[in-house]
This record gives sequence, C-alpha cells and structure tokens, in this order.
Amino acid sequence: MKRREPQREWWLNVNPNEALLRGRDYLAAKRMLDFLLVLLSLPAVVPVMLIIALLIKLESPDGPIIFTQLRTGKDGNRFKMLKFRTMVANAEEMKHRLAHLNELEWPDFKITNDPRITRIGRFLRKTSLDELPQLFNILVGQMSLVGPRPTSFAPETYVLWQTERLDVPPGLTGLWQVVGRGSMEFEDRVALDVVYVERRCLRLDLLILWHTVAAVFEGRGAV
Repeated sequence: MKRREPQREWWLNVNPNEALLRGRDYLAAKRMLDFLLVLLSLPAVVPVMLIIALLIKLESPDGPIIFTQLRTGKDGNRFKMLKFRTMVANAEEMKHRLAHLNELEWPDFKITNDPRITRIGRFLRKTSLDELPQLFNILVGQMSLVGPRPTSFAPETYVLWQTERLDVPPGLTGLWQVVGRGSMEFEDRVALDVVYVERRCLRLDLLILWHTVAAVFEGRGAV
C-alpha cells in the first residue's frame, strides 16, 4: 500500500507567483477590497457598536468607551489604533503592579484571567467585537483587513529579521490569528507574519478572512 504523504498546511499551498494580480495591481485591489467590505459592513456593524458602547458605559461609567493605543504600522510608523475598552479605567496603572504575573516574554504582556478585564470586556474579547472600531483605522488607510497585527511597542524593539513584518500595512486579522495560539511568543508569531508577507496575494487574504470568520463563530476570538 502506497504511503500517504502528510498534508501541507493550507497557507503553504498558496503560491503568489500564480496570482493574477501582483505588485501595484495587487496593492490597489487589496485597498479597494478593504474599503468596499468595510463600507458594506457599516449598516450592520454600527447598531452593534452603539449597543456595545452603551453596555461599556453602564458597567464602567468612569472610563472612555473607545480605548486608543499607539501601535506600530507599516515602515515603523506609529498610529493610534482604536478598540472598545475591555478593561477598568486604570488598567495601565495596574499593569506595572501585575508585571510579575506576565506569562509571556516582555514586551508582550498577557495574564490568564486578567483581573483588569470587565465582564462585558471578557465577552467582547471572546467574540473579537472589541476590534470593531478598527474598521475606521482601515477606512483611513492606517490598517488593512488582513496583515500582521500592529504591536504596541516601538519599531526599535524589533531585531533585523523581524522588521520584514513592517513592510506591509498591519491588519485587523492575520495568519497567526487563525493558525496560532494566544500563548505564542512574539518570535513565533513574527515567523508566521513573515510567511504571510512573502506569500501574500488576494487568495491568501480571502482565505485568512474566511478562517477568521470561522474562528469568531466558534468562539475562539482573536488575539
């Protein structure tokens, strides 16, 4: 009986050299896809965002509804990324006191059952609804639907090989969000980001979006 070869990971089967659109044509098509998909989603998304805003304010009236944080984007440029606030109002101050509980290597920061997260915040994170305000980052061109997730730490933190992830606009979702784990260290996540950068094409972008939607409906959330 012939031995069956192990199946390659689905993203490795995407060959950008076979893509119909390359270079500037791909970039223009990707930007147009981002813009159209976001605009088409707004009639359904805006009412959901208004309900989320009300729930956040009811549970934690002292803090803002939208949390803004400087993130590192394409070419190392810093921009203000938008998210629904999922933590208590003084979360950043508490971060220093909880640093000894950090489960990842600095500058990453993650605590299982983080005490700073609100009740509505846990739901928003599990369903990835906290990321919805980033649709406006996409509309103005700071982000894309698909790309490496923007980091909160500055580009100077990167070593040389990691800077390849900065060659493309950051994304609402990306390859490691759908195939990785929230506990992955930064270097492992960057390795998947580099795979995306080197293989990116519309087919890969659409596949990542498809897998992202599946992950959200399965309740796996996004990182």
